[in-house]
Amino acid sequence: MSASTTPLSVPLFALPSPLTSKPLSRKRSRSSESLDSDSPLLRAIRNTLRASRGTQDSSVQSSLHAPHGASGPESGEELLAWDTHTVSLSQGGVLRKKWSFTDPVQWACIGTFIQPSQMFSSTPSTPAYYREDPSEKLPDIEPDTKPTFGPYSQSRMQKKREEDLEVRIRGVFIFLRGMAKIYLMNGLEHTLNLPFIVRRAWPVEPCGLFIQRVVESWELEENKQSGAEPLTTIFTLTTPFAEPSIIGITEGIRGGFDAQPPLLRSNFAAEQGSLPPDERILWVSPDARNLMPSLIVTLNVDLNRLTVWRYVYASPSIRTKAPHPTQGAHPSHHPKRTSMSGNTSAHLRHANAATDDLRLSPDKAAAKRGGVPSGLAPTLTTTTTMADLMGGSLVGGAISQSQWNLPIKFPVDSSGKFDLSSNLNKMALQEPVNLEDVPDPAEEDRLKPLYWAEKLREEIIPASATADCDNITVAAFDQRWVGKVPRSLLGICLGATGEALLYELAWDNQGLMSMHSTARIQANAISPIIATRETVLDLLVLKPDSSLALLTHGTHELPLDLRLPTTSASVDPRHRRRITGFSHALNNAVSLELSDASSLRISLDLTLRDTLVKDILYMLALTIPADPFFALHQSLLRRWSLVGYSCLEGVELRVFEEALWEVLDLVPGEQLGSPANPGSAAWQKLAANESIARFREDPALRKLCLPGSSTSGAPFRKPSQKPTAIHAAVLHALHHVAEDRRLTVSTFVDVPRLAPLICRLAMIVRPEWADYWKRLCPNAMPTWPSQSMTVLDHVYERLPIWPPDMTAILYGRLNNPEWKIPWSNSLNFGARFELEPSSAFGRLDPLLRTASMTALYKMLTDHFWEGRPLNTRSRAVASLQLLDVMKFKLQDLQHLPLGIASPIREALRTCQLSPGGDWSVAAYRLIGRSDLAEGFTDKPAIAVNNGYRSVREFLISGQCAMQFGIKPITEAFQHPTMGRKTSQQVIEDVQRAVSGDHSKVTGVEFDLDDFMRMRFGQDRRLEDVARLLCSANVHYVRTPDHPEASEADQIRDQQLTVHRITERILALPLGRAVFTFGSMHTVTKESFAIPKMEFSVRVQPANILYSQEIMKMPPEYVSWGEFHNGVAAGLRISSQAQTIESSWIKFNRPSELTPEHAGFLYALGLTGHLREMLTWHTFGYLTPKHDMTSIGVLLGLAAANVGSSNKHVTKLIAVHTPALLPTPDVDLNVPLITQAAGLMGIGLLYLGTKHRRMAEVCLNQISRRDLYQPDISNEYREAYTLSAALACGMVLLGKGTSTPADLVIQNRLRLLIHGEPRLVENGKPRRPTFDVNITSPAATVALGLMYLRTERQDVADILAIPTTLEGLNSIQPNFLTVRAMARAMIMWEKITPTKAWLMAQLPRVVVMAMDSRFRGKRVDDAYELAYYNILAGSCFAIGLKYAGSAREEAYWLLLQYWDMFSQVAFASGMAYDHRIKRSALREGLNLISLAVGMVMTGSGEVNCLRRLRYAYGVHNANVRYGCFTATSISIGLLFLGGGRYTLGTSDASIACLVAAFYPRFPQNPADNKAYLQAYRHLWVLAMEPRCLVARDVDSKEIVYLPIKVKVKDTNQIGTAQLIAPTLVPEIDRVLSIRVDTPRYWPFYLDIANFARHRESLLRSQTLFVKRRTAFLTYMEDPKGSRSLFVRSGSGTGDAATLDFPHASDIKSHPAADLHDFIASSSNDPLFLAFADRLCGDDGETKQERLFQSYCHAVLLDCMLQDKSQTLQSLLTAFHFRVMSPRSAYFSLRLQDLRFAGDFYSKIYDRKFSGRTENNPRPPLVRDTTLSGALQELDRVLDTYRDTELFKQLLARYARGDGVPSFPEGSAEWAASRELSWYLERNSVPTSTLLTLLNGLAQKARQECLGSPPPAGTANAAALELGIKEVAHATGTQMTTAMGSGWTVSSLDEVMAAWTSSS
Repeated sequence: MSASTTPLSVPLFALPSPLTSKPLSRKRSRSSESLDSDSPLLRAIRNTLRASRGTQDSSVQSSLHAPHGASGPESGEELLAWDTHTVSLSQGGVLRKKWSFTDPVQWACIGTFIQPSQMFSSTPSTPAYYREDPSEKLPDIEPDTKPTFGPYSQSRMQKKREEDLEVRIRGVFIFLRGMAKIYLMNGLEHTLNLPFIVRRAWPVEPCGLFIQRVVESWELEENKQSGAEPLTTIFTLTTPFAEPSIIGITEGIRGGFDAQPPLLRSNFAAEQGSLPPDERILWVSPDARNLMPSLIVTLNVDLNRLTVWRYVYASPSIRTKAPHPTQGAHPSHHPKRTSMSGNTSAHLRHANAATDDLRLSPDKAAAKRGGVPSGLAPTLTTTTTMADLMGGSLVGGAISQSQWNLPIKFPVDSSGKFDLSSNLNKMALQEPVNLEDVPDPAEEDRLKPLYWAEKLREEIIPASATADCDNITVAAFDQRWVGKVPRSLLGICLGATGEALLYELAWDNQGLMSMHSTARIQANAISPIIATRETVLDLLVLKPDSSLALLTHGTHELPLDLRLPTTSASVDPRHRRRITGFSHALNNAVSLELSDASSLRISLDLTLRDTLVKDILYMLALTIPADPFFALHQSLLRRWSLVGYSCLEGVELRVFEEALWEVLDLVPGEQLGSPANPGSAAWQKLAANESIARFREDPALRKLCLPGSSTSGAPFRKPSQKPTAIHAAVLHALHHVAEDRRLTVSTFVDVPRLAPLICRLAMIVRPEWADYWKRLCPNAMPTWPSQSMTVLDHVYERLPIWPPDMTAILYGRLNNPEWKIPWSNSLNFGARFELEPSSAFGRLDPLLRTASMTALYKMLTDHFWEGRPLNTRSRAVASLQLLDVMKFKLQDLQHLPLGIASPIREALRTCQLSPGGDWSVAAYRLIGRSDLAEGFTDKPAIAVNNGYRSVREFLISGQCAMQFGIKPITEAFQHPTMGRKTSQQVIEDVQRAVSGDHSKVTGVEFDLDDFMRMRFGQDRRLEDVARLLCSANVHYVRTPDHPEASEADQIRDQQLTVHRITERILALPLGRAVFTFGSMHTVTKESFAIPKMEFSVRVQPANILYSQEIMKMPPEYVSWGEFHNGVAAGLRISSQAQTIESSWIKFNRPSELTPEHAGFLYALGLTGHLREMLTWHTFGYLTPKHDMTSIGVLLGLAAANVGSSNKHVTKLIAVHTPALLPTPDVDLNVPLITQAAGLMGIGLLYLGTKHRRMAEVCLNQISRRDLYQPDISNEYREAYTLSAALACGMVLLGKGTSTPADLVIQNRLRLLIHGEPRLVENGKPRRPTFDVNITSPAATVALGLMYLRTERQDVADILAIPTTLEGLNSIQPNFLTVRAMARAMIMWEKITPTKAWLMAQLPRVVVMAMDSRFRGKRVDDAYELAYYNILAGSCFAIGLKYAGSAREEAYWLLLQYWDMFSQVAFASGMAYDHRIKRSALREGLNLISLAVGMVMTGSGEVNCLRRLRYAYGVHNANVRYGCFTATSISIGLLFLGGGRYTLGTSDASIACLVAAFYPRFPQNPADNKAYLQAYRHLWVLAMEPRCLVARDVDSKEIVYLPIKVKVKDTNQIGTAQLIAPTLVPEIDRVLSIRVDTPRYWPFYLDIANFARHRESLLRSQTLFVKRRTAFLTYMEDPKGSRSLFVRSGSGTGDAATLDFPHASDIKSHPAADLHDFIASSSNDPLFLAFADRLCGDDGETKQERLFQSYCHAVLLDCMLQDKSQTLQSLLTAFHFRVMSPRSAYFSLRLQDLRFAGDFYSKIYDRKFSGRTENNPRPPLVRDTTLSGALQELDRVLDTYRDTELFKQLLARYARGDGVPSFPEGSAEWAASRELSWYLERNSVPTSTLLTLLNGLAQKARQECLGSPPPAGTANAAALELGIKEVAHATGTQMTTAMGSGWTVSSLDEVMAAWTSSS
């Protein structure tokens, strides 16, 4: 048998078999005897129920799957096995999961579902959450109108609605009778009811399953009798929330390969039809690889016809864009058939209820209704009521067709009205309605196909093959690009006939797939397998004689010789085991089915391991034709098998070389060897080992006499016949593979390995190429090429004389951008030699490094890009973008040689110094700007202090010294703020963290120590505020000493004081909630600790502790105090906390509902966490009808879904608010206070939506008739009225217009403000329908909110303040406060923080009266009360407009009036009129305190704090609970969230602030009659995180940072210089933020023009900065006196040390004391270790001390210029100085050094420095440093070139005489290596060219010397000079060299050698 047909010996790598022959379950099946005893009817029923399983119930079936996320069998194959009742999942032989069922298992498989956004799919019962529906959008914003919500709120709301990327989740699918069990890998489980029995299922890509159902016998009989078309049998299942759908039929599918998405025809969704029901699926392509088509092979048993289909997945988004068909998706659906949905709950969970359409614009509502997909059933949740099911709406009882699909579709006429006449007439006349004409709503959207199939080919097969269809095997293989189109092969093996049909599937240029037959082969079974190529499948064929073969490289057959293991039964030749089939093929493993019913799993991995050999094969596959390449690959595998598939180093390359010589058919000829080296055989055997190369480079073995190189005796044979083009093509391919290896340092090791092979091949077709590689690798061949070795007829002239040198080409591109790079795509290599490549590996390009570097260097030097001129920076930016596209990483840059990487590093340095604002995160990381990368990351890694020290603290501690082995930093460089906690403090912290005693928690703990230290680090104001607002500790109070009073009087005074202090304690949680807002970022799984309120008061100086005074107060006082305490505790949890789930909320529920827990729930709603609560948990809170809990849950859910119009929350509120029900008069037994909270919840839920229905409901409730007369049942009627008014104003917030609908509301509010006109009816005054004293202030607020910022003077005039004494006496004075506030809100733009504006708000008569009052005259009290109330309301309006701005004018103005009001408010006059005025002043002072707090929110201003602290300490008898509340909240506002938050001024923020700080303060803690106290916390919805924080990106610590903020104020633009952390203006006013300080890397946030910058600031409010290594932080070095520039004054000689280390004085170590500074100023452990290990002064030898001095200079240079990326480059330059010339990589590194030196000395200044743009910068590496290294090497070379031996060898080379081989280690051998160094360093032309130039020179001398001019000359010196110039120019042009080309000194020496020879 010839070599080509010799079977390839395959090793038997046996693997554990995945199959088992024993049943998995232990249940005993019925015996056959009992089955025989059954009656025929029972047996028939049992057979029917058993369906298709038949008698195989006890058999074990299994399927094998590749491990998810890993490649290769080493991760463990996943095996899914099942029998009748048990399913098991194992991986790598380890059982992972096991399921047992009572019903029989029909089928099981592992598939993939695409899980939608986690936000809507965290549990299977998504509608049970009170979240926004995916279909619900943000509130519509009319054009040219200001949005209701501020930018931060919009960002949060948008983030809540954003859907995450769809995640592919694998799962186990188990099909039982009538149902399917789905167990996803993320822990979720689903159960689907199926109306059929599954025969088999196939997982498909990208998601879902193909399912084929069992066709029952009764169904066939029924169809035969009725003549009806059979129902479809093939379905798809893509999600557990939908019904199975059909596979649609279409045509003209394009694309679908090489990452190109498949394209369907525009009307594909209108196609009707599905896969025929009589088709039986035989095979579905299991894994959609890159070029593997998705196929289905089906069999029509009746027609004996095989059909091949191609299928694609059309996502629902694509499907909905296409026009919908007017009829059902499948024409064969019989109208009498029952719905296939059956009783599946999945369908109900899948459907979405329609959204509410009661919006402002009827057109928009109609459009929205029209967009609702028809045919969807409603969402059935635990909140669904009968009104939903009957089509009634909870908000009015109207029937909405879009909300529920009624059984009868009502037609709609042209006007948009329902046309009910036809159907109603039929009903009235009792005419029957044909139900078949009524479309089933569920059928209309059912069975919409997501997968579409296209028929490719039909094939008729023999009837015997159809009968044995279970033995038909299908396999797709050999998927790859062939030429310009991809194609794949498909094999279908008919086991009955022993024949396999082979087809080719290929795409044409239009992307259409075609299929045609290619061959028929004899085969009993086939299986795809990865055998010879890692990325392409081969076909394993079982021949009829039970032998194996591989079809690879298309249909080339590779016979295999596999020796099966023998057993005792197979010793007898008659019972020898043979292979009968294949199963469970996966990657390179397959199970062999044997004749003895056993199986053997083997691994058939014949792929190469050596990356060099693999790249050579990839390159040759793109170069030489298919037949020679297959012969080469076959020979390689055959020779590799002879050595046992050894993976030892060099074995694969050696067998490849032997195979290559065999294929190229090079006849042995003359052998040119070298003298044998003396030594023992063992020594020479060691020399022949490939691993000896590693030891040759070991510096420790440099002094040993190692054995000679194995290449010195390598044979070279002259061919006896002329080589073909394939020889040249192979040489060309191998050369480029070696050149590609030269572009990375990590692959340098492969160059000496490949060079000998290139040289031997080059000696045949182009000897000059051997000369090239002999220079780079002196050991490549023993001799130098000479003319005697060359056969001129064999030289391939199409190859250039000098091979392409990639380093020279890249350098030439840099030096001369106009020079076209002589480089072509590797895919076109074959065409250059007129060869059609085999493309056996597809388009796998082994020269990616070369291609990427070529493209990158082209970009580095292009003058124009896309028609635009490029300068230095724009070229660098374009190069950076290209690197980003190529996924280039910093690790890849470190692998590049120094010279190749230098231009790239300089371009990145240019980008680093001036980064752009729209680059990707990867680009920022690539240029070393981790600060910008972290800032623009979606989830920045902000370190939160959770007990762990920051990186900074760790680096300067002693632990760092222990871990990295470096010196600890001295105390002088310690961080000044790192005070250690005392032992007692540590113990207390631990106790509070782990103890279950809640008394340990005070409620004022901040988990933000690092922030607090920087925000208010200069004083203890935070500690003082925490002490004031803490209600968990005993309070101390000092009472005045009255010695004249009796003891009883003193005790009574003390008790009154304690009573006031107790009221103040009850008010403290309101301020503490503001103060500690969002201070807890992480929540543990333990129960949440709510601090207990401590009511004990210690009175000084008597030191008496009063602890039972709280018992004397009414219980409701304490209840509301505990409610606020729960809110304060809950608001500590940040809205960004990720661990809040419904189960955690339920876990924290007490056994009995308490006010504290009610407040806690309310707080969770305000921060948005209550959206996580499940429906049934909500019912558990609302069912007990605990008033406070109901209020907290209703308001919390509304606040959590503010502005979203969430229908689930609407339904929940409606149940507690009779006004929203169809029958408002129904008695729900809901307290009025809870109804008030429900109305406010509607206002929050529909905030700014202008929902007309909700607005009307709230408006009607303002004047609710049954609340006219006060009685015991409506004591909260004023609070209810105010809640309705606030809700009405919030719904219509800022949306008031002049439309008729709005005018109706305006007139209604006008009536409610001023009262009804006095009408006489029957001679008697008509009774008013409402109490104007209650409705007037409420309607005033509603009108102000409705026309907020509208500047409507006519509306403001409705709220005019009376200008006469009579008018002032006719209105309550406190109403004037609300009117003044509402007028200012309407005329928003006219509010100015000036006294003139305040005086303009007062009526002239009031101003004149008060002027007289201040002059001492007596005036009417009405003027004085009006004056104080109007001023208070106007000051509150100023606070609203300038909330969170810290505007200086507003602050001082408000402070002035605070002082004025406080002088009288805190007085203690006893007269009645004085008490009235003092009450008005105190109310006004409360408002002004809140206004001051709003303006200075988060600033912590000291002057304001002093005043509020004074008010806090006033507790006389006239100060009541309302004053304590206002003071507490004002103090909290000053430090909102510890200074991290402030207030916004959006419409929504203003509305919430008005509701929270409404000017009606309670008299006691339980006073809710006029205002519900729960509203005091609505400020949460107005807060904005506007504290800009600067963090060091390396240490993550907060730092001080000077910033420049450009702000737009109206039409003016100004720049504010601030120091972060600081509060910044509103984001809409901020134009840009610039960081421009020498201590940190600069950057610029262009917020106005870059949405990305704006989103980054909205997301994290953090500026990540990167500190320059030469500086300390502002905290450590405020004045900059400790920078490295100041301390390194003595280090001026470091530059000279870098350039000439040998010439520097190594005894003096400049700036040796910088070690501590370097360690303290750097965050990089690399610098610390470098400074400690390499920059010391403990060197023992001169060389060590020299190296330490050099390293010190390197480190100092890198830190001064902040170029840490240059550290390795400078160390590499030093390594070049001392590298050994005997190294195998010496020439490679020398060329690298030349590249870098020439770049910096000749190119950098012109092209990369920026000097041409007048923006020069120094290079990363000085050119003198590299030129100094070159000079050091040249000095060594000069000592060699002057020796006589070297001159002799150079002369032989120059004359072309050839340099013979010499014994290794001899002087001649060393001189030959030095010749390589010399030729490479001086760019000397090849010997062939030198010989030619020598002949031309001699001819010129003969012809010109002595001849008369002009043909000759007598001047010999001039002639020699001319010859020299011509030779130099010609030699340089004929050689691709860097720099100046052939050096002149070398030219002189060569010409001297020519002269000496002549």
